[in-house]
Amino acid sequence: MPSKRLSVVVTRRLPAVVETRLSELFDVRLRDDDAPMSRGELVDAVAEADVLVPTVTDTIDAGLIGQAGERLKLIANFGAGFDHIDVSTARSRGILVSNTPGVVTDDTADMVMALLLGVTRRIPEGLAVMQRGEWDGWAPTAFLGGRLGGKRLGILGMGRIGQAVARRAAAFGMQIHYHNRRRLRPETEEALQATYWESLDQMVARMDMVSVNCPSTPSTYHLLNARRLKLMKPSAVIVNTSRGEVIDENALTRMLKAGELAGAGLDVYRHGIKGNPELRDMPNVVMLPHMGSATEEGRVEMGEKVIINIKTFADGHRPPDQIVPSML
Repeated sequence: MPSKRLSVVVTRRLPAVVETRLSELFDVRLRDDDAPMSRGELVDAVAEADVLVPTVTDTIDAGLIGQAGERLKLIANFGAGFDHIDVSTARSRGILVSNTPGVVTDDTADMVMALLLGVTRRIPEGLAVMQRGEWDGWAPTAFLGGRLGGKRLGILGMGRIGQAVARRAAAFGMQIHYHNRRRLRPETEEALQATYWESLDQMVARMDMVSVNCPSTPSTYHLLNARRLKLMKPSAVIVNTSRGEVIDENALTRMLKAGELAGAGLDVYRHGIKGNPELRDMPNVVMLPHMGSATEEGRVEMGEKVIINIKTFADGHRPPDQIVPSML
């Protein structure tokens, strides 16, 4: 790369401290508002920039990458997930792709526990009654939920976040089970006191609660499909902080309506912000607007990783968080 400052285009507003540091290091174009870029704006960005900094709300597909200028050499994603980027097409064009893994592990794991508690302890229902001023006082049978202690939690995807969930759930007295593409090392299993299930069907059929923590890939699309959801106990609760595509959302909605599942806690949805509207009216469903990584600390650390990836690339080295074929 030439010695001049790299041209960097950022697609969304980032924390002020991150934007300031980007401005100090690079020739950066920032957003004036927090609206997502239009397709036309993204086309202009990839045509003129050395580095594009997108987020999960941007679709960086083959068609867009095909319109990239010769200058574009790095897509430095602000976020750990990269299923919105056609990494294979980028690589074929000589464009590197990086992400920001690890920094949102604890934040997302905290949200899993919040959703489990929200559903099982009926927290949104109690909050709604208080906000409407309808509480008539304590009663022995009012707002009865269930406890987490002693329950079996099945974790689908035992990477960084899945393991962080396991540690938190164990502190609540839960029994930890997991299904993963690869079994953990024996010492890790022992430390987590986790039981491995090679068969996802067998695991989900025995769990009281299931937490979805696997990435979105072609192999995980509708991994929890209608057939597999029907294997779960009617008393079971499912939580998803990963990607909406992993669950057949329509099948999940039908089963919740029919009482074939006890509840769900959802932070992600099949069609982005357009989750199934029928879910919103169910008292046994807690819906959040993709808040899993939404802490000030986490978002600043994500920005710092973006900066390190760009700066390392500018210095002529491989970005430390480059996406490689084995990750796809």
